[in-house]
Amino acid sequence: MDMKSLYLLIALSPLVGSVIAGLFGWAIGRRAAHVVTILGVAVSAVLSIGVLKGFLDGSTQVFNAPVYTWLTVGGFEFSVGFLVDSLTAMMLVVVTSVSLMVHIYTIGYMHEDPGYQRFFSYISLFTFSMLMLVMSNNFIQLFFGWEAVGLVSYLLIGFWFKRPTAIFANLKAFLVNRVGDFGFLLGIGLVLAYFGGSLNYSDVFAAAPALASKTIQIIPGVEWSLLTVTCILLFIGAMGKSAQFPLHVWLPDSMEGPTPISALIHAATMVTAGIFMVSRMSPLFEMSDTALNVVMVAGSITALFMGFLGVVQNDIKRVVAYSTLSQLGYMTVALGASAYSVAMFHVMTHAFFKALLFLGAGSVIMGMHHDQDMRNMGGLRKYMPITWITSLLGSLALIGTPFFSGFYSKDSIILAVESSNLSASGFAYFAVIAGVFVTAFYSFRMYFLVFHGKERWMENHAHHEHHGDHDDEEPSGDHHHGLGPNDKPHESPWVVTLPLALLAIPSVLIGFFAIHPLVGGEFFNGVIFTNLEAHPGLEAAMHHAHDAMAMGLHAFVTLPFWLAAAGVALAWFFYMKAPHIPAAIKQKFSGVHTLLENKYYMDELYFAVFAKGSRALGTFFWKVGDMLLIDGLLVNGSARLVGSVSRAVRKLQTGFIYSYAAVMIIGVLVLMTYWFKPLILR
Repeated sequence: MDMKSLYLLIALSPLVGSVIAGLFGWAIGRRAAHVVTILGVAVSAVLSIGVLKGFLDGSTQVFNAPVYTWLTVGGFEFSVGFLVDSLTAMMLVVVTSVSLMVHIYTIGYMHEDPGYQRFFSYISLFTFSMLMLVMSNNFIQLFFGWEAVGLVSYLLIGFWFKRPTAIFANLKAFLVNRVGDFGFLLGIGLVLAYFGGSLNYSDVFAAAPALASKTIQIIPGVEWSLLTVTCILLFIGAMGKSAQFPLHVWLPDSMEGPTPISALIHAATMVTAGIFMVSRMSPLFEMSDTALNVVMVAGSITALFMGFLGVVQNDIKRVVAYSTLSQLGYMTVALGASAYSVAMFHVMTHAFFKALLFLGAGSVIMGMHHDQDMRNMGGLRKYMPITWITSLLGSLALIGTPFFSGFYSKDSIILAVESSNLSASGFAYFAVIAGVFVTAFYSFRMYFLVFHGKERWMENHAHHEHHGDHDDEEPSGDHHHGLGPNDKPHESPWVVTLPLALLAIPSVLIGFFAIHPLVGGEFFNGVIFTNLEAHPGLEAAMHHAHDAMAMGLHAFVTLPFWLAAAGVALAWFFYMKAPHIPAAIKQKFSGVHTLLENKYYMDELYFAVFAKGSRALGTFFWKVGDMLLIDGLLVNGSARLVGSVSRAVRKLQTGFIYSYAAVMIIGVLVLMTYWFKPLILR
């Protein structure tokens, strides 16, 4: 098989499964639907691993070629093409392997859902969309994949479409991403207009150096750097997809979808698309310090302030969701520090441990009969041992425990930011360092509340009879929520626990083995570009990446390790030994707690400024512009004017000949007076 056919098979296998399950699921049944979709993703995963192996041992060459021409118009040619290099190969493995685990997990999690076949069709379509995005060699195909993952996320967040909360959540995700995508499309427009009329990456990157000093006027009389404007517009697209402040508001609400799709969105697809895109565009971003500062500031705010929100959440899935926001902020900070390879390294490690944490949360929810409130849990360790140990491993990876995968990527980000010479690097360093403590605290707050301490589901049974904020509610009402008086939590079936065990392995090990080739080695050479003279941040990370064992041992005397340890210790003390202290702090600082509980009032701000503001603007244009000016003055006004003139003229049409004769005589007299006026005056 030639390489072009191989890559087509990788991309299209999930699509075939999706189409069969989606169009013929009613005929082939539930079992066949999940078999065909899992088979499609498994084929892609196995072939992707082969491609990655080829890049690691040097036997596979970079593939960059069009597949077919989609449109030729006005001298421009738009094609579908594949660029498969080391960056693509890594993303292919991450996307397909995590997606495969989610597909298997879904058999157990969604087994009672009436939309079983439809769900499998959607998640396979999601996988196909992400593969098309990461394999693209031009902006048009990138935009196709970009919009396709947005569309499928809309369908999946609102999967339980009979629930108003799910519909509001997917509409919110759709609208917020339209804001980001508008900026992204403007950036692509600038590329098409100024970079030689081609949208192929290789052509654009080749044309970029000649445009380093090119300026454009957005506001008349004010010169802006073309590359800075282009990069910032492209990054606005990334802010929407990768949920960076202030376009982050859709991501926590995506919890309204079933847990498997939460894992897929937050770990391997959609939210990683923005990080991947900026890394792919590294030759452009390296030419604009202003754009890099914008990227770094957005990431810093997201990393720290979204972490704070995880501290006050009681819904188990929302805690994990805010940890995703915070970790995406870390990745974005790495991009701003020009440590693109480190950002992609964190994308990879995060994909495994975040998928593990989400699927672990879903297993807990199943064991608790779809109750998601951590206040109703406790002591689940002895009832759900596999879920417990895998969730513990995922949490240790998330907080950056030495030798776990998250440690290597997170500490590499901190090293890169510390060595960065950008003006925003001081604030960024504070944000990522403080974020270490915050991450450890909210992660182990969740862990201790769920798996340790006293068993609270009995004492809170009366509470969750009235508890209504269960994200995984079935629209049919088939599931009761929360454990009954005679129920006990139970371990999930093997189709749920097997993916947990398989995801736990890379969550622990992959950072140790991958840091040298990805950060310290030559894996991304010729693919990701960093100007180390202008942006030296990456050098510090590269220096430590050469010896993973020494880096892990050295971690025990570094500030991030002790901050993480302090966060874990404080969470244990607050929620295991002295639970009255958090309650007292909440009461003492009720204003801060209310601010965090209301997510900094960002939703209300957007509603007031954009929803109410745009509605008020629309009402103004409707009443003043449309009703008063267009209908009232132009359309109806001109009609009234014609009517008035015609009524006046109609009175002159009497039908009597003497009237017309009199008018003619008067007219002749007026003309004669006008003509002979000079003679009379003389």
